[in-house]
Amino acid sequence: MREKTDRLRVGVVGAGYLGSFHAEKYAAMDGVDLVAIVDIDDRHARTVANRFGAGAYARPEEIHSLVDAVSIVVPTSQHHAVAGGFIRRGVDVMIEKPITTTLPQASELIRLAGRRGCILQVGHLERFNEVWKAVGSEIGRPRFIEAHRIGPFQSRGTDVDVILDLMIHDIDIVLKYVPSSVQRIDAVGVPVLSSNVDIANVRIHFQDGAVANLTASRVSVKKTRKIRFFQQDAYVSVDYDAGKAQVFRRIPGPDGSASEIVGEEREVGRSDALRTELESFIESVRTRRPPEVGGAEGKEALRVALRILRNMRTA
Repeated sequence: MREKTDRLRVGVVGAGYLGSFHAEKYAAMDGVDLVAIVDIDDRHARTVANRFGAGAYARPEEIHSLVDAVSIVVPTSQHHAVAGGFIRRGVDVMIEKPITTTLPQASELIRLAGRRGCILQVGHLERFNEVWKAVGSEIGRPRFIEAHRIGPFQSRGTDVDVILDLMIHDIDIVLKYVPSSVQRIDAVGVPVLSSNVDIANVRIHFQDGAVANLTASRVSVKKTRKIRFFQQDAYVSVDYDAGKAQVFRRIPGPDGSASEIVGEEREVGRSDALRTELESFIESVRTRRPPEVGGAEGKEALRVALRILRNMRTA
């Protein structure tokens, strides 16, 4: 693996909607040189590259020797091949979620990154939402979790089911806060506007008795991203879009009287989770510390997502 310099040379593979935001965040970072934008669409590549003073390229292999780190923001079916090409040449990789389309592909990338000593970070964006700084420490052994992630239809992301497109964010958060293995899954999903499942409801039962009820839709009129945690003597509610969180606790009444519920609302404000995520990636590249969301975490979220999809197809 090449020796890292004080200034990091960074590239973005995939100049679409999300890829252009990756480029924007890197271009604004101190000590980072955005040197390359790659896209099979020459117009996309040139447009984004010209905007940020980077070079435009058509194929990932053209920049293998030009960058120290790279964001991979291409369709999921290409993640394995594109990421593997960079890792084999000692380039640190930030790969958008889901990590790959299959578990063997994810395992191969993890092994390869380990052998080459490369950083492999997976883009589970919600981990970097500022709301967790306000309430993350309040969550302890939840018994029931309910999440809603719904929004209007958009053509991007429809190459995969809504489970891998949207629900996987909430799957990752649930796995972070429920330290138990999955026991059973009940799921239903329906294709509406694409050939893949566009709306789904999933109930995940864990070995320790916890239950997570997740709903994801990309065919709704309004956008909603909320998650709630219910646990002994406490209830935590998070609204990602509003940047708000509420914590409710059961407090014993005075002189042994009935308990009362005391609530506290915590204003978080809107955060730039993508910038925080990419800054965390760059920090891992510089310090060589493990990323906040590594390949193993990305693989576990994928494992549950694929199990949900199998459940839907056999139900």
